[in-house]
Amino acid sequence: MVSDLFAWKPVGVAARADGPRLGCLATPHGRVETPAFIPVGTKATVKGVLPETLREIGVQMVLANTYHLALRPGADVVRSLGGLHAMMAWDGPILTDSGSFQVFSLAALSEVTDDGVVFRSHIDGAEITLTPESSVAVQNDLGADIIMALDVCPPYPCPREEVAEAVRLTLAWARRCRAAHQRKDQALWAIVQGGVEGDLRRECAEHLVEMDFPGYAIGGVSVGEGHEHLRNVVGATAPLLPADRPRYLMGVGELRDVVAAVGLGVDLFDCVLPTRNGRNASAYTADGMIRLRNERFRTDSRPIEDGCDCPACRNFSRGTVRHLFVAGEMLGPVLVSMHNLRFYTRLFGCLRGWIRDDRFEAETQALLDRYYRNH
Repeated sequence: MVSDLFAWKPVGVAARADGPRLGCLATPHGRVETPAFIPVGTKATVKGVLPETLREIGVQMVLANTYHLALRPGADVVRSLGGLHAMMAWDGPILTDSGSFQVFSLAALSEVTDDGVVFRSHIDGAEITLTPESSVAVQNDLGADIIMALDVCPPYPCPREEVAEAVRLTLAWARRCRAAHQRKDQALWAIVQGGVEGDLRRECAEHLVEMDFPGYAIGGVSVGEGHEHLRNVVGATAPLLPADRPRYLMGVGELRDVVAAVGLGVDLFDCVLPTRNGRNASAYTADGMIRLRNERFRTDSRPIEDGCDCPACRNFSRGTVRHLFVAGEMLGPVLVSMHNLRFYTRLFGCLRGWIRDDRFEAETQALLDRYYRNH
């Protein structure tokens, strides 16, 4: 049974097991219209973008990283500063991951055991143990609305026996996280693992559904497996999850992947790509990505994208933005990050509208044809 405080409810139609769907997720800090994109604020900030600007460009929810905040400044410091909402000056919903992705991304610095994960801090080399219980405790201190169970994310490619072991630990740790979680003003969601092994995905999903979490994530994709594998994994996994619970695809932001996953019934996405690309002068447009350091933009007086209403496009030209990057001015990365985030919020607004108007398939095909036509 899910509290109304964290309920996901379908909009317009009954909750469906597959296919694109509209919904609304309730949290203590506001509602999120789904499908939705969640920008990544790893260290309690979306790099270079003020909270009021995030609101202005249509961001509904942000993500922060448990591992990084546990190391610096420390969960106790975040708690003493009033929790993540106060620290980030963000009054909307926040989701924290469990720290488990660092098992994958910092594999050389970590060791996985039945008890948890032993890390070597990437900052000073200090040894840190992250268990299901301590991950939940840290996230309780951080104070996010949605927190994630500790899991094991296997790489791709990966031997089947290692994927099976990741599923075993993910299920065991989900039970421990559930037992450790105490705060009723936070919702704990579970993560389905299983690599590209369909039967292991099914096993993991079925056991997690039996545990009755208020939300479910599909993890362990976008780790090198490619678009077709990702599509197959999501297509096989999403229908296994309760139709009346939110579905979250972790770490996915490539346009074709997002569109495919929304079409398969996914509600929430997070990814670093909009801001990471923005810091590297790569801007999203409906006609594909443009590299603003390119000489051809030197005297280009057009906005980054015609028709975009973001602060960058309202006030600055491509030529100006290029100059800022070439000159090493920090405003350049800030402007393109804002534009890219607005591209994503506009994209998801379109996706919601197309689902509502029963035009999803035709409109998304046209979108993809245009975006990738020069690839």
